[in-house]
Parts: sequence; structure tokens; C-alpha cells
Amino acid sequence: MAEETKALRIYFVTWNVATKYPEQDLHQLLGISNSTFPDFYVIGLQEVKAQPQNMVMGMFTDDPWTKAFREILKDHAYVKVRTQRLQGLILNVFCKTQHLTHLRFIEAQLTRTGFGGMWGNKGAVSVRLNIYGVSICFVNSHLTPHDHLLAERVADYNTILKEHTFTTPDTASIFYHDYVFWIGDLNFRLNGEDLTAEDIDILVKKNQLDLLLDRDQLKVVMHSGEAFSELVESNITFPPTYKYEFASQQFDFKRRPSWTDRILYKVNSEVYEGIKLKADQTFYKSHPSYVQSDHKPVTGEFDIKVRLNYQDQNVTFQPVAEWFIDEENCVSYKLSGSLGPESGDWIGLFKHGFSSLDDYEVYEYVGRGRAAPPTESDSLTDRIYFSDSALQSPGMYQLVYVRQSGGTVGILGVSSPFPGYRRLRSNIT
Repeated sequence: MAEETKALRIYFVTWNVATKYPEQDLHQLLGISNSTFPDFYVIGLQEVKAQPQNMVMGMFTDDPWTKAFREILKDHAYVKVRTQRLQGLILNVFCKTQHLTHLRFIEAQLTRTGFGGMWGNKGAVSVRLNIYGVSICFVNSHLTPHDHLLAERVADYNTILKEHTFTTPDTASIFYHDYVFWIGDLNFRLNGEDLTAEDIDILVKKNQLDLLLDRDQLKVVMHSGEAFSELVESNITFPPTYKYEFASQQFDFKRRPSWTDRILYKVNSEVYEGIKLKADQTFYKSHPSYVQSDHKPVTGEFDIKVRLNYQDQNVTFQPVAEWFIDEENCVSYKLSGSLGPESGDWIGLFKHGFSSLDDYEVYEYVGRGRAAPPTESDSLTDRIYFSDSALQSPGMYQLVYVRQSGGTVGILGVSSPFPGYRRLRSNIT
């Protein structure tokens, strides 16, 4: 019997920002003018400014690019699930709030390939997760540059595959996932020294892209099986994305133009009985109007199949009427089915409308809660108390139940919004 399915839409951005700060409006890049919004935004950046002082601050705050994307997406009910950074290489995953409680086993990883693996100026960062019964791995990489260093790019790829591992046994390697999306500045160039930058420019202006793509190094190594042969790529119909003069849509002939910036994917389609997984790409394009880098950003969008009747075990919060400043406050919650608390579980207090899972005000481990007797045969009701210093200012708040185990994170429950304020004291003595 066929299993019921539904589709999730994932929107990808990859852009080498050439150490520049956000200057141009990013709405068009994110397709915000569209009437429908994707379920996920996955944004991979390369060459984000990574001076030592920026890296230290980056341990505690978002970089300017991540902040800029967050400011836009929070107005459309997205939450940043995870950021993973390796020097100038950044991967951000944003999720519609309606899907948060279906996220499981979120994990991030990185691999350095620069200077023989000693330095993080090149390499890969990733975020993997489970949702609606399928596993997805997002990889953002920046590989060795220059026309003549093809062998080094192939070596980078194989190093990433070998060293990039996760803690979840069933998906310990990148290609063990149901869906893999590999984006980034892969830095593959065009073969043939006989082809000058000026020659390439002429062929692009004549829209004879196929003549150039026949020389594309990435397509060559995919066909030979040397690298990226496990993945597929939709047809390229846009001009080379590198190298451009800054503040211009004209090529900079100091380098031969090439398609360095790519979006590839893989589907392990036959892994579940009664369902065939697939990914349908709705578009693949570059954005020439963005001129602050010598690269043009590339975007792509996919509809992927997930398992509609897959049942997550969740936590349900009992309604909270109100919390008070400078008082101990509590909440009761119910764990569904056979789900029981684990040692790494915690509940975070967030401001209503939070735009990142890192934005909790305070948190309490569930082991500190005082348990109430079970109210139903198949569920467990618990209560957890927050100290009188937890709530600091008036406003609307939400609680989030987080399962943190073995290096992974899952979101098991989110409460309805509730008010917090200072209790009015009577002056009567």
C-alpha cells in the first residue's frame, strides 16, 4: 500500500560575498515578492569577512549577513534553526515556525581542507536534520581556486566525504541521507587554455552557453566519476557567475569567466516501503543585479517528498494564563505516547516571535521539574518551575521543549504565547 506523501519546498542561496558587508536589498534574492513562501531557506555564503576580532565576536553574535537575512525572514514567520561557520564559510538554515516541532536530530559539522586540512580558509560546513520521517543533509563548501588546480578540487571533495561524519548512526556519512543538497563556490573552471576571457565573453553574449559548458570542469569530473558523480545538477541557463568587476555586470578579464557557484543534489529514492522519494527543482538561476561582489549569487528551489503519515512523538504544553516578574513561575507539559524525559532535555523561555533557536532568555533542565501523577495511561504529565529571576521584563513569551542528545538537537514542543508582567500590589495595609 502506498504511503501518503506531501511536499516541502526548500529555497537555496549560494553566494561568495568577497568579504563585503550587506549593502544591497536582499528581498529579491530571497524571492520575497512571491505570493508563496518556501518551508525552508538554506543560505550558503563564502568569503564572509573573518578577521580575528570578527571570529571572536561571532562566537556570541550573528555575522552581519546572517543578521540581514534574519531581519527579513522574521517578518515572514521564519526561525533560524542553525548556523554553522568555518572562518568565512557560513551555512544558515531557516524554517517556517509551523514545522519547528517536527525537527529532529539537528546536527552541524565542518571539515577543513585548506593547507592540507590545517586551515579553514577552504572546506565545508553542513547542517543535517530529520523532518516528517526523512533525513536531509545540507552542505556548503568552498574549494581550491584557480584554473590549473583541478586535482586539488577533486581532492577537497574526497576529503570532505571521508572526514565529514555525523553522530546519528543511520546517517553517519553525507550520502547516507535521504536527501543531500550540496551548494557553494566549488571553484571549477573551464578547460582549454585556447579559450581566453574575451572568447568566453563573446560566446556568453551570443548565448552559446553549451559550447562553454562542454568544457566545464565540474561536469567533466562528474562524468568521469572523479568527484560529485553521486549528485546531479539541473541545466544551467545563466551566464558564468565569476569573475565580475565590482559594482558591475561586466566580466573582469583578469580571470576567465566560469560557473564557480553551483547547486547540486542527490535523492536516495527507494529507502522506504510504499513511497518513492523525489526532488523536483522549480528553478535554477543567477542574479546579475547584485554587484557588490565579483561573484553573482545563485538560487534554486526544490519540492521534496516527505512522509505525511509519519508520527512524531511530541510534547504538549498546558495553556499558560500568565507569568509574573520577580516570582517563581511554572508550566505543565505532557509527553506523548512512550516518549519519556532524557537527561539532556531542557525548556527554554523565548520572547514571542523569536527568530532564532539561540535566542532563549533562560532555560531549565527538565530533571529539575517536580513531576505530577500521570493523567492518562499513555502519557505523562510533568511540571517545571522557573526561578523568580527568569522573567525580567513585560511582554509576550513562549516556551520551547528541546531534546539535546549526543550532539544533536530536536524541537519537541512549542507553547502558545502568554503574557508576562509585574503583579500589581495593593497599597492597602
